[in-house]
Amino acid sequence: MSLLTQEDQAKVAQAVKDVESRTNAELVTVLCARSDEYRYIPVLWACLVALLIPSALYFFTLPIEWTVWGQLSVFIVLALALQLSIVRVRLIPKSVRYWRASNMARRQFLEQGLHHTDLQTGVLIFVSEDEHYVEILVDDGISSKIPDTEWQEIVQEFVDHVKSRNTLQGFLQCLSRVGDDLEVAVPKTPDNKNELDDRLILIGYD
Repeated sequence: MSLLTQEDQAKVAQAVKDVESRTNAELVTVLCARSDEYRYIPVLWACLVALLIPSALYFFTLPIEWTVWGQLSVFIVLALALQLSIVRVRLIPKSVRYWRASNMARRQFLEQGLHHTDLQTGVLIFVSEDEHYVEILVDDGISSKIPDTEWQEIVQEFVDHVKSRNTLQGFLQCLSRVGDDLEVAVPKTPDNKNELDDRLILIGYD
């Protein structure tokens, strides 16, 4: 279940509308439960531990059948226990989690059509909760006017909000600060129309 209620999601959508009312940018917000299921990670850990069983039992004169059954039992128990999402995500190196989340962000940029806006002013604010990952991706019409380094502090503050389970405040603060920068870089023109949905897009929630 998402950290954001229906009311919270409506607040994010309204914040997007407010930003787009003063800039030509087309914003899309995405909240993802996790960027990968990482199902293979528990299996790898279970295999590694099970392979150590013969060494652990080396000094005991046990029948070979006991060793085999011990390995099999340890593998099954660990493979199942480590499938719990709260455990599974903590077994994954940060570099792997961030790599998967980064790939998901770029896929969403394309899937949401942010590279097809009339003025190349698409902006994606992507959050992956389990990975504590936030990224802002922009199209050429904005990256040519605002360097990527401009978003670093905003992203880090958002990450801190996600870690403290205050995702709504993270979105609202991020949208406010991003909106101020976009208003200067790509101010609203009279003929600009809303090209993309303003609602918060949820991925991986039941």
